[in-house]
Formats: sequence, structure tokens, C-alpha cells
Amino acid sequence: MDSIAELVTTGSEMSFDKAQDLVQLAVMASGRRGVSLLEIEAEFGRTRRTAQRMIDALQTCFPSVRHETDDEGRRRWILPVSAVAQFLTPTADELVAVTAAIEELRLTGKATEAARLRSFEAKVRALIPGPARARLAPDEEALLEALGHAARPGPRPAIQPDVEAAISRALKGGCLLRIQYPGRDGNPTAPRTVEPYGLLLGVRRYLVARDTAKPDGGLRHYKVEEIETAECLNEGFVVDPAFSLRAHAQTAFGSYVNDSDAADVAWRFTPAAAARARRFVFHPTQTVEEGEDGSLTVRFTASGSLEMCWHLYAWGDAVEVLEPESLRARVQDHRRSDFESLP
Repeated sequence: MDSIAELVTTGSEMSFDKAQDLVQLAVMASGRRGVSLLEIEAEFGRTRRTAQRMIDALQTCFPSVRHETDDEGRRRWILPVSAVAQFLTPTADELVAVTAAIEELRLTGKATEAARLRSFEAKVRALIPGPARARLAPDEEALLEALGHAARPGPRPAIQPDVEAAISRALKGGCLLRIQYPGRDGNPTAPRTVEPYGLLLGVRRYLVARDTAKPDGGLRHYKVEEIETAECLNEGFVVDPAFSLRAHAQTAFGSYVNDSDAADVAWRFTPAAAARARRFVFHPTQTVEEGEDGSLTVRFTASGSLEMCWHLYAWGDAVEVLEPESLRARVQDHRRSDFESLP
């Protein structure tokens, strides 16, 4: 057999599903480090013996496969990229996923990242052979229309391209950032030089940074939409190795982190709203309890009581705040029963 196509056409020797797995394996083997039996087992959910048979099939279809032993003593099979080039044409689903990701970045105010991904997309499309491009176009158009990302409604952060680009450069380069940011009273203040640690995205976007002029050295959160100007400086800084943006973000309900506002939270959804509430992940650390009456209680620890209020209002009287008492008192008089639908 000279090719996978010939193996498939025989019917009895290789099923279509197995041929697809073999193509996927060939692509994995064409990576810089090749592929090991352990990785095949993990990727395809197969036993060691089946993984070995897949390697045998790979070597039958691709005589240019070679093997070597890595630093950990594992054998790895490596295939030249040229041998699988014909299988690397993206599918319509993959192209649509990239287009949707670009639109999602744009809608969340990540204009610089959206532009870079759009440039990457253009390069990928340029490498697709003409006949294949023509075949993909109808499916891609239908999928994009079904997704409806281009017409996605709802509020989104206002974008200031110059500010967003400066923040992006500073974050990637580990550089100090000079920003013009209003004071608490809204009046102009002197420019601030900050050490940018990351961005928190949500209803609002916050730049997590340390103000170099503040002696406490604590993290502060600046609303990106309120940063009037931003300049990436040619001066680096050392990021605290103990800092994790993911862990930092998980201390909040939304995109605003305020340690002094953190509390144990418990919300009880009525039996009528429980099914809808189960479809939400309100917080990455949440636990849920099923009530005997069909209700659902969600518990987590986080700050961000104001953003909790905004979200709880949408549930009307279908949710009750059990704790903390401060949050319960804040929303109790604003629970409504006349909403036509739940979130």
C-alpha cells in the first residue's frame, strides 16, 4: 500500500475512522519532538498494545518515519513535515473557530490580539491550495452565518487602540507603563508609572498593576476604559514569581478584585430556577448542594459584591442570598417577580 487512501479503499484492511486516527497520528509525529507511545495512549484513549499497532501502521504508510530515544529514555517516532503536508489543510470548522476567536477578542476590547490573530489567519489561508479553498468556502460561510458572531448584540467595552496597544506591549515585554488616570473625584492627576501584571476581562476590563510610587507595593486595579493615555517605557521590572493572575482572578466574582470585600457566599435558587442555575458556573471554586425540595444552593468565596448585585438582579426573586448578610441586605428590596425569563 502506497498511501492511506489506498488502505481506506480496500475496506477490509482499514476503516475510515482508523484512517482518520492515522492521519492525526502522522500530524502528531511531524512535530519537533515526534510522538511517544505514552502520548498516543493519552490522545486516543488506547492501550499500549493498540498504540504499538498504530505505530506499525504509521511506519507502513510512511516509510520515512524514524525513531530516537529522548532524554527520559522513551522512544519517539518522528515524521518529516513534508510527508504530511497534504493532510494539513484546515477544515471549515477550524477556520470558523479562528474567525470566531478574532471576533470574540474584538468584542472584549483586545484589538491588538485580534489584529495579530487576523494576520495569522491570513497566512494560513494563503497556504491553502486554490481548489481546497473553493471547497471550504460554502461550509465556512454557512457556519459563520449560523454562529452570528458578527451581529452579536449587547454592551461591550469601549476600545482605545493606542492605550490597548501600549498595555499589550508592556505586558509582553515586562516593561514599565506610564498612564494618565483620573483620581477618585474624576479630576486629572499626575501621570503614574506602574508595573503591569495582567488584564482581568469581564463587564469591565481592569489592568492589574503595582504603582511604583506607592510604598505599600500592593496590587491595584485600573479600569482600562478610564485610562486616558498609556506609554510603554523602555525600562523593565521584575515580576513577583509568586504571583499568578489566574489565582488572583479567582478571588473575585467578576473582574474586580478587592480583598477587603471577600466573603463566603451562598445563593439558594428556587426549584423552578434550579435547572437553569445548574447551567452556570458562577465561580471556579463553587460547590453546589441539591435541596430535597429541588432547590439548588451554590457556595463560593470571593470579593466583588457590586458585580454580584448586578448579576443577582437578573434572577429576580428566583434566588435568595443566604450569606453574607451584607449582600443579602443590599439586594433584598430589589428582587422582582415580573421578569419574563431567567438569565
